[in-house]
Amino acid sequence: MKIIFHRDFHKRYEKMRPSEQKRTDERIRIFQQNRSHPILNNHTLSYPYEGCRSINITGDLRAVFREIAPDVIRFIIAGTHAELYE
Repeated sequence: MKIIFHRDFHKRYEKMRPSEQKRTDERIRIFQQNRSHPILNNHTLSYPYEGCRSINITGDLRAVFREIAPDVIRFIIAGTHAELYE
């Protein structure tokens, strides 16, 4: 599986605390091995992220992604539930 990161994801990632960055890296590694691992809570999203899915990074931190081709995933943005749905 190939993973691509949108510039908005990079911007949010750079603003995260080091512990959140580490957890994000861990969860993306788990995602690469098993997209449906229970710890990720991989689920579909509705407006404004229709067609996207989300995984849990921490209790409130999420990473939003979209499959853009078979086996190609683009992580679009990361943030808390409140930040993503302001």
